[in-house]
Amino acid sequence: MTENINLNEQTKHSKIRGMMHSFLESQTSGGIVLLACTIIALVVANVPALRHLQDIWNIRAGVNFGSFSLEMSLLHWVNDALMAIFFFVVGLEIKREMMVGELSSLKKATLPIFAALGGMLVPAAIYIFFNGGTPTANGWGIPMATDIAFAVGVISILGKRCPSALKIFLLALAIVDDLGAIIVLAIFYPSHEISFLFMGLALLVFIFLAVMNKMKVTSPYVYMIFGVVLWYFVYKSGIHATIAGVLLAITIPSKTTINEVRFYVKVKHLLEKFKEAGNSEVEVLANPKQMEVIHDINEDVDAVNPLMHRFESALHPISHFLIIPLFAWANAGVTLDGSILEMSPLPALVPGIFFGLLLGKPVGITLFSFIAVKTKLAELPKGVPWKQIFAVGIVAGIGFTMSIFVDNLAFDDINHLNMGKATILVTSFVSAIVGMLAILLTTKSVKSTRQKKMKK
Repeated sequence: MTENINLNEQTKHSKIRGMMHSFLESQTSGGIVLLACTIIALVVANVPALRHLQDIWNIRAGVNFGSFSLEMSLLHWVNDALMAIFFFVVGLEIKREMMVGELSSLKKATLPIFAALGGMLVPAAIYIFFNGGTPTANGWGIPMATDIAFAVGVISILGKRCPSALKIFLLALAIVDDLGAIIVLAIFYPSHEISFLFMGLALLVFIFLAVMNKMKVTSPYVYMIFGVVLWYFVYKSGIHATIAGVLLAITIPSKTTINEVRFYVKVKHLLEKFKEAGNSEVEVLANPKQMEVIHDINEDVDAVNPLMHRFESALHPISHFLIIPLFAWANAGVTLDGSILEMSPLPALVPGIFFGLLLGKPVGITLFSFIAVKTKLAELPKGVPWKQIFAVGIVAGIGFTMSIFVDNLAFDDINHLNMGKATILVTSFVSAIVGMLAILLTTKSVKSTRQKKMKK
């Protein structure tokens, strides 16, 4: 009886662990948490009794060590420090895709690169059309961005109704889009006046870390410690501090210190030793010989697992389930009282962002993809027609995180800042709904396809 109870408890705990693991690994779960924090931020901003809670982001905190002092508001710690970790993860993802993923060859990368280029240039052109020569002209980078977490989350909700080739295309496109957004941030949106002294110091640290990579130094602590130093120098240089995350990602070792064959042979030999040292019993404490074998296997697993992958695996949940939701909570709190719609004439900022994201993204992505295919520089994914490319382009109009990030850097005026955020939120919501409907209308359900095959 007791054994049955213990077995049931173990099964229950195993199911809970499985559910938690599935949630953390799911492509939609990051978007769910992000959406929840956005709703919280909007509720706090729009319920008078709760608005005082927003003041928490104005609390100043810092580090003081002797004559060294670094102090910022909690909002800036989130936007400048925590978001640097997010950009570090993004940088690792881009690096991985360029080495072994959808961007690893010119043939694979051409279509996503052209699509992303169109998805950035056309929205920016639409924004400039409405805002050129106005005080809000500097916000042209806002509609250029795509939020990977939300965009991939939206099409994942559709399940098998969205072809896997279309999902891969959107993911590759969004990664290239992120790379473009990083370049735009670094060049066109400095956080303050440029300091060539600190820029030079940041470059020296970057070169040092690149040399460490070349010398096959794989200690994570070396890259973590000097990564913090790199972040500080970039922060003081005037270039936005988050760019330090991307620079650090470039220097992280991506190759293993043991080859595939050697790893296989060694682990196979160690597993045989482990079996010989055991007594075939279940759930007993491993004996000293087995513990020694386990230690050796762990060392070999670490050796065959690149530091780049270890960092990405460790930080991905932190980035998607803590940093990005905190960013949304801190930045998405805008008052939605309908006052924008009552303005006459409507501020140019609003149609610039709205049409840039909702219309500019699908038009730019489809147009530049068409040019790449017709010039035989690229090929459409197998089984994906042009109407589905346009449909997924609408989903790419979900700017959200990255668009809000650029909005924070583009405007000093609080009214323009909040108006931009409100428009981004509304447009991203519309893009998600319209994009999902467009994909549903341009794809056939698995059930109907099976029924047609059965009739034949």
